[in-house]
Amino acid sequence: MFFSDWLTWLPQMFQGLLTALGVTIIALIVGLPLGALLGIGASVKTRAVRWLSVVVVEFGRGIPALVFLYLVYYGVAQFGLNLTSFVAACVGIALTTAAYSSELFRAGFEAVPRGEREAAKALGLNAFDTMRDVVIPQGLRIALPSLIGLAIQMFQATALAYQIALPEVLSQAYSIGTQTFQYLSALTLAAVLYLIVTLPLSYASQHFTADPAKRGRRRKAKPHTSVVPSTTAVPVTRR
Repeated sequence: MFFSDWLTWLPQMFQGLLTALGVTIIALIVGLPLGALLGIGASVKTRAVRWLSVVVVEFGRGIPALVFLYLVYYGVAQFGLNLTSFVAACVGIALTTAAYSSELFRAGFEAVPRGEREAAKALGLNAFDTMRDVVIPQGLRIALPSLIGLAIQMFQATALAYQIALPEVLSQAYSIGTQTFQYLSALTLAAVLYLIVTLPLSYASQHFTADPAKRGRRRKAKPHTSVVPSTTAVPVTRR
């Protein structure tokens, strides 16, 4: 009975899952580049740019994602710009993504060893070329596991868009529950769908966290046996 209901509800729930994935992908495509720019701005030596980036980031991190959704969906409408719930969800979650990913990018850029920057300077690279060719590529590799974790959180944050009438996974589950009064079964199916998406991403995050050099050494390592050096017999001279 439990699983037969799931098979009946699955098409409707799957549509909600596609909607949530669409919002997440668009929010990441928009929010991550903005976060990278803010992370670079927070790392530059120009005080005005650095402080402006920090203020924007702290402002974005201090506002909950649900408030962003309300501001975009209801607040912008007062200026005559009526957005659909899908567009408002994409914009609101993209702003949250930009604010939180900026700190991840900044931490990744600052984790690049100072010797790399000094070597680039010794080779005659200016600050822009050093950032583009040395700092950003290495910083992105360092920040990648944390960015995957953030992507998981933003996918889960799409459930908040239920409050602005977006037909995502939680909204579909609640709609099914109101029609059938089987809230536990419907919400459990929603949880399973979330897990199907988040578990592979979580595994990927753990995989990228490991040091690639160590993984390579482990693959190349061969089993060996300890060799006990033979002792040299010392003749005993009898007197």
